[in-house]
Amino acid sequence: MDGFRIPIGEWIESGVDWVRDNLEWLLDLIAVSVSWLVESLTNILVGTPIPVVILVAALLAWLVRSWQLAVGTIVSFVLIVAMDQWVTSMQTLALVLIAALVAVAIAIPLGIWAARNDTVSTILKPVLDFMQTMPAFVYLIPAITFFSIGVVPGVVSTVIFALPPGVRLTELGIRSVDSETVEAGHAFGAKPGQILRGIQLPLATPTIMAGVNQVIMLALSMAVVAGIVGADGLGKEVVQAISTVNLARGVEAGLSVVIIAVYLDRLTAALGNPGDYKSSLWGTLARRRAEQRTSSASAANDASSDGAAAEAPATAGARHS
Repeated sequence: MDGFRIPIGEWIESGVDWVRDNLEWLLDLIAVSVSWLVESLTNILVGTPIPVVILVAALLAWLVRSWQLAVGTIVSFVLIVAMDQWVTSMQTLALVLIAALVAVAIAIPLGIWAARNDTVSTILKPVLDFMQTMPAFVYLIPAITFFSIGVVPGVVSTVIFALPPGVRLTELGIRSVDSETVEAGHAFGAKPGQILRGIQLPLATPTIMAGVNQVIMLALSMAVVAGIVGADGLGKEVVQAISTVNLARGVEAGLSVVIIAVYLDRLTAALGNPGDYKSSLWGTLARRRAEQRTSSASAANDASSDGAAAEAPATAGARHS
């Protein structure tokens, strides 16, 4: 077997070089768009007063989950401020949110397409397997080749790494919808698009939101790795801590990553099953509205019963006369 070798790496490198030389306009468009999105969101998060950001984050936690999470959010975010990691945390949060939004915008349509077409599903499965099992650091190499160093290759590699769970769980959620429910929709004359919007997507929402949750978690883990290519944020702090063997700096940056990860995880998990969290502000308001509707219906029934009871003697007297 001496001398036997298949130059797959050289072929892929040639393909990357061809893309860089012939699709430069597209790469420039992606670079400008991604850079503008991340920088704009970062400026908003960093430019907004810290107490306002913490208050909004706590209100979101209370709205969809519980007041306990809101209190925990305030305490943990104040801890980030106390560790002097607020700016880097907001830079990482901006990168993660933009990458997750792009990944979800690609993953959900692909998952719907795969759920409705077996051929597409068969083609996507090995591609998704490849994307999930390829070491994360490998994605940084073509990203640097296309976009140099900075936040753009970090976002692009993060999108690629975080995409597969969103596609898989979207397909799984739609395929798991009860076939009899779908057949009932067909029986009533609903079109495929109406069945998708009115039956399949609503019933598959918890599974799809689980996919969104996984996309965000993977995006956060990859955003830290993206610090190697110069993306600002907590990842860069971790890389610098490793290069200088600065344990204190590394622990503080790592703890900030954990705080953001827990917050985003609890928030997105609650969005998938909002009815499970009775102590959330959303659930409290919904429960009060339901009680008001029940009270109104009971009052209307009582009024109609009283009216019928009042009419009964009058009718009997008229018959007697």
